[in-house]
Amino acid sequence: MKLSSSVFASFCLITELLGIALFLRGFFPVPIKSSLSSKSKLSDLPAEPVVGSNPNSTKVPPPLFNRVVIVLIDALRDDFVFGPSGKRFMPYTRNLVESGSSHSFIAKARPPTVTMPRIKALTTGSIPGFIDVVLNLNSQALLEDNLLWQAKNTGKRIIFYGDDTWVRLFPKHFLEYDGTTSFFVSDYTEVDNNVTRHLDSTLKRDDWDVLILHYLGLDHIGHISGPHSSLIGPKLLEMDDVMKKIHTSVITTEAEGTLPNLLVLCGDHGMSETGSHGGSSEAEVNTPLVLISPAFPTKEDMGEPVVVEQVDLTPTLALALALPISQNSVGRLIPAVFEKASLREQLRYLHINGHQLSSLLRDSNPGFHKEDGYEQFQMAEKAHGSWMKLYVEGNTSEVLSNIAKKVLKQYLEALQAMSAALSKQLGKYDMYSMMVGMSLILQEMSVILTLSALWTCLIHSEALPLHGALINWRLQPGDCLGWYRLKYHEIVLDLNSTWTFSLWLLGLRLLLWSRVCNYHIQFCSQVSFGEQWTSSTKTSCKNHNELYFTFALSVIT
Repeated sequence: MKLSSSVFASFCLITELLGIALFLRGFFPVPIKSSLSSKSKLSDLPAEPVVGSNPNSTKVPPPLFNRVVIVLIDALRDDFVFGPSGKRFMPYTRNLVESGSSHSFIAKARPPTVTMPRIKALTTGSIPGFIDVVLNLNSQALLEDNLLWQAKNTGKRIIFYGDDTWVRLFPKHFLEYDGTTSFFVSDYTEVDNNVTRHLDSTLKRDDWDVLILHYLGLDHIGHISGPHSSLIGPKLLEMDDVMKKIHTSVITTEAEGTLPNLLVLCGDHGMSETGSHGGSSEAEVNTPLVLISPAFPTKEDMGEPVVVEQVDLTPTLALALALPISQNSVGRLIPAVFEKASLREQLRYLHINGHQLSSLLRDSNPGFHKEDGYEQFQMAEKAHGSWMKLYVEGNTSEVLSNIAKKVLKQYLEALQAMSAALSKQLGKYDMYSMMVGMSLILQEMSVILTLSALWTCLIHSEALPLHGALINWRLQPGDCLGWYRLKYHEIVLDLNSTWTFSLWLLGLRLLLWSRVCNYHIQFCSQVSFGEQWTSSTKTSCKNHNELYFTFALSVIT
């Protein structure tokens, strides 16, 4: 009996692990990666269509900016800048948005809206999955092709101050850094003071090319008291002073004869009405993206901010700094940044981005040739080649300009379609694996509960503790995952879909059922192995067992 019980227990454990593995395989999609093992190189850029013999045809256009300052404010919602709160508490920044030399966007972040996956998205251009939420607690060095690696590889000097997640992800990329921990949620003052204290001295130096600041205070206030707290206003005013200091030091005092500098204001994710983040509500995914530079035309009014994807910033910054786009980026260029470039350069920028996206689509999707975006890119590339032929021949008529604008439109439509196809593929679940895995788990659990009840009350098997242990083991993963979900900043992982909600509802039902049955087994165990076994208790136990046995059979069938 002991041997058969051990075999049964081993079978249940293997079935359970197989079911969990299949479910996780379906729930965590396989990342989209380029077939190339190395990182992107400038030498790998495609040649301009037709003009293959020109020595400049394989080069990226010259950089648009000299220095770049990125101010990332954790949990900065779009209405904190573009809404009434921005007008009241960020007046300097709001003035730059409304009438300065700037471009304003609403950058949509993809769930999970947690800091580490968002940093990965901003630097690689890819869309991290839910597994990165777990990895967020122990961030390791990022080996994937990314913007910071490309910048350092071309000799750019990078300085960083702020959330130490960046230091863990990029341990060898910074010329100088000072990381602050994000787990003291009650601290929203010193955590930002430790960033700002470096500003005065750093802004006066000329030994850096990229400065990154990541402020955590606003996020901490959100977790403490929500987005409508009285602490939000003073914190936004503090961030506005930071923007003013950088703008007056780096943007308005540029040296003559040099390229203009660029100031970027963005958020990694938003903030829900309860102050948390992690889910897919508009307040959590909509973040402001403001690009400020003398290279941009001065506006008369703000207008409605254009909606872009958060990953679009990656290829935009890469090409604006004459860097190759990260191999696994699914982002597309923000055309407003390049509108002052010549028509040939604008076409070249879009061609490089299109070639990178089409290559990634070809490597990750066997049916890539059926994708509308891929076909549109092929057509745009041919039209680009025809335009280049006219351009090289010295044709400068208005007709050439009109043709270029049509090609630009074709490229933009192709980029949008390919980017959407790749993003959709990243968020696609393997429903078949999930269903098979869940079925195995349900069947295994039903058998354990049924046989445990039978052996306890009808056969009085000594193997009861083993089967009771199996049930308790089955419950522990759910308890641990539930604890993590509640404790880590109340992260909600995409509970909006019917499928996910159904799974959680089913899990709750199984949890309650398991608890009741486990209580029943413990009761029967006490009676079975006790000093007295009266006919009344035996009958009561048997009646209870018949009830659970019938319930278990209904689940199995």
